[in-house]
Amino acid sequence: MKVMNVGIISQEDYKKRTIAIAKGEYKPKENEPKVWFESIKSLSQVLSNENQELLKQIIEYKPTSLTELEEISQRKKSNLSRTLKTLERYGIVSLNKEKGKLVPVVNASNFKVEFGLNAIVYH
Repeated sequence: MKVMNVGIISQEDYKKRTIAIAKGEYKPKENEPKVWFESIKSLSQVLSNENQELLKQIIEYKPTSLTELEEISQRKKSNLSRTLKTLERYGIVSLNKEKGKLVPVVNASNFKVEFGLNAIVYH
């Protein structure tokens, strides 16, 4: 399964980085994270133990619908849908439409986290 590089960067530094990239002042390295979190806390909320278990269930059982995943995971559909949309926003899962049903697919099962205590300067 794919390894996803994730980074932790303050919102202010993320804005500086984005502007520097747009101005052509900074070119991201190929191995740099493509997915960024504002804090370790926000990363831990997205990749909580419960959500890691959900990802494992999707990989193992390959559900063909959210209804099937609801039965497998014992999570309510509203909670499940919200969680999957969050995971999708970060690129961790994809929700593919097949025969009128949303089918969850895990895009990354291993995560490499990059962060530091020093402010990052992009110019």
